Amino acid sequence: MKLPVTAIFDIGKTNKKFLLFDEDFNEIHRRYTTLPETQDEDGFACEDLPALTQWMRNTLQKTVESKDFQVARLNISTYGASLVHLDAQQKPVAPLYNYLKPVPELLENDFYAMFGGQEAFGQQTASPALGMLNSGLQLYWLQREKPAIFARIRHSLHLPQYCSWLFSKQLCSEYTSIGCHTGLWDFSKNGYHDWVKTTGMEPLLPPILPTTHRIKANVFGQDIEMGIGVHDSSAALLPYLLTAAEPFVLLSTGTWNIAFNPFNHTPLTAGELQQDCLNFLRPDGEPVKASRLFFGNEFNVQTQRMAAHFNRHEQNYQHTVVFDENLYQKWKNHGKPVFRWESLQNPGDVSETEWTLFETFEDAFHCLMIGLMALQKHSLQLAIGSTPATKIFVDGGFSQSDVFINLLLRDMPGHEVVVSSSPLGSSLGAALLVQDRKEGKTYSFEQNRVSMR
Repeated sequence: MKLPVTAIFDIGKTNKKFLLFDEDFNEIHRRYTTLPETQDEDGFACEDLPALTQWMRNTLQKTVESKDFQVARLNISTYGASLVHLDAQQKPVAPLYNYLKPVPELLENDFYAMFGGQEAFGQQTASPALGMLNSGLQLYWLQREKPAIFARIRHSLHLPQYCSWLFSKQLCSEYTSIGCHTGLWDFSKNGYHDWVKTTGMEPLLPPILPTTHRIKANVFGQDIEMGIGVHDSSAALLPYLLTAAEPFVLLSTGTWNIAFNPFNHTPLTAGELQQDCLNFLRPDGEPVKASRLFFGNEFNVQTQRMAAHFNRHEQNYQHTVVFDENLYQKWKNHGKPVFRWESLQNPGDVSETEWTLFETFEDAFHCLMIGLMALQKHSLQLAIGSTPATKIFVDGGFSQSDVFINLLLRDMPGHEVVVSSSPLGSSLGAALLVQDRKEGKTYSFEQNRVSMR
């Protein structure tokens, strides 16, 4: 007899995951893959949309046709700030543009000048000026810079909703994708910003459905109850909202480390926006204050250089390097920055990283993580603000890093650090959105309270 399961695609920028959960939300199957990037028409690296589409279809079809599992439900969690544009025949008309692709400065200046100025616009939309990371600006860029492509667009879907549409064929938008620094949503009006209407963008955005909406679809010959997709960071928050009994902050880690504080209801200030503190939208459409740090991206850049310098070629350094108190003391008291950041703002006068300062790979690794943790502490404090949140949940890839957790404990005294035993909160959150929780049953998703060793 086949086991009924909830299938989840959890699409990260680096890792693509496929997971199966049983009726009690236990993870019973996990598959990871990485897909080579391609280039857009300008030669900039981007997600290979046809390859991603084919991998998803092949993976789900094999599972549906397996003799072990009955896929009863399906949902998708993906990274944000990414749009798929479909033509009248519902075929993609453009690449899945990389959110790191530069926006021409003149176009960006023109955009903010037309719509109230950068500061006022940022506060209205809870969106710091982030170029293509403001996915609404991607549409504006297409309209102005690539009018032939723009003219063919009939539907613009956020990536989670495109991935859901692949199987359900229902076009829709939803709150968590709209609300992740897109520049599309006016938080004071609780609706699309006026610029979306005045530029003719609104008809391209499908109707908004609740993130909890479900669709009955026949997929590869099997009836499946489907979700409409969810932004991964917002999905990661959901298990904690359902189970935590006191104020908390969630630190969701990966390419971006995002600190969510559902209990900080203070209005966003211009100063906070300049420091990448913003509002997201929860699955229920309510705002949640968050602060972001490009931690994982910087970590990857620096550890690749570190590996080349020390001739080390294993993977997942965040999982393999163990915290060393002596190295911590050495670099904590060093007194000045050592690393030159590539994707973060550089303080001081560091022009190049002095690799000769380091005796071993582990030595350099501790120095790197101490420097990144100083930025992480500031980002966390922005999200915490004056709220009584003394508990920090840590989810995602760095929750499994001995060095990261030990540094967090030392840099955030007075806070209880609780580490997810399964760093897949976004997958679990996506599963919770489509699976009925049994009446009268209490679900306790396993977590580990940690202390300094």
